[in-house]
Parts: sequence; C-alpha cells; structure tokens
Amino acid sequence: MGSMAEVPDNEILLRRARKGDFESLFRAYERPVFHLVRRILSRTEDAEEAVQETFLEVFRSLPSYRGDAPLWSWIRSVAASKALMRVRRQKNRGEEEPLEEERAPGVPAHFSPERLDLERALERLSPVSKAVLWLHDVEGYTHEEIGGLMDRTPSFSKSQLARAHERLRTLLAEGDGEAACIRP
Repeated sequence: MGSMAEVPDNEILLRRARKGDFESLFRAYERPVFHLVRRILSRTEDAEEAVQETFLEVFRSLPSYRGDAPLWSWIRSVAASKALMRVRRQKNRGEEEPLEEERAPGVPAHFSPERLDLERALERLSPVSKAVLWLHDVEGYTHEEIGGLMDRTPSFSKSQLARAHERLRTLLAEGDGEAACIRP
C-alpha cells in the first residue's frame, strides 16, 4: 500500500542513483509511487504516465536533493504533485471522467464485499476530493501540505475532505446501510 515496509535502504539507493544507477531507484519505488498516483488518478494509463513523470523529475532533481526529508517522503511529494497536475490539466481541458467500467480495473477475487463497496464509492468521488481524501487519510499529509501541493489554502483541503467523507457515507449508505467505516 505504498507503506514504508516497501521502501528499501535509502542510503544505498541514493548513492547508486547519484552514480547513474537510476534503474535501482526506479525499481525500488515504482510500486509505492504507482499505488499513490493510481489512487489519485482514475485511469491506469494516467497513473503510469504520472509514474514516468515522477521519476523523470526525481532523476532531474537528484543532484539538488539535500536529504532534509527522507527519500521516500521527497519522492512521494513529487509523485503527488505530478498526479495533481494531471488532475488539474484534465479539469482545465474539460475532459470527462471515464465511465465506471473503464475506471475500475479488475478487482481481485479476495476483496470482501465491503472493500468492493468502498472501492466503488471512492471511484465515484471527484478527482480532487479523492486526491485530498487519499493524501490526508491514507498518506498522512496535513491540510497545509495538501493545500501547498494543490496551490490552494488549507481550508480548501479541509472542506474537500469533509465533502469527500460525506459523499462516501452517502454512497456506502445507499449500498447496504453500512457507512460506519468512514469517520466524520
């Protein structure tokens, strides 16, 4: 799930990448980055492109990386920024959201019915609401950080999160009356 458990020894990777071994860094972080951007972007193709953009930016900026923040935090921030830029571009171009059948990739058979309901409900949120919800509730970003990533205020992030929680409660209640898993 993009957790720290998936993240390898940063010092070794950083040393290798600075010597030109970008593939090791890419392989080490590709999955958690994809997982993050896929949760923000609805289409797999968009997420794959955002992963590429993320690593291009990381490799370009690697010489200026000072280590003030942990490597994964820095890469995660670049990935979130790239995904949010795609959301903004799509919104500005007036691209329609894909149909639900297009957006929901094959769901693993081991998912519980509750998990399936939650996945479907998440896909019905607006891209901005889904991004704020994921960044805050799952990735642990603060409202200040999310506002900064989106070129908005922390209040914007807070209101989007409240709307996303309310929309999820409504969508889950429509499904089976179980909305308790969404905190207010």
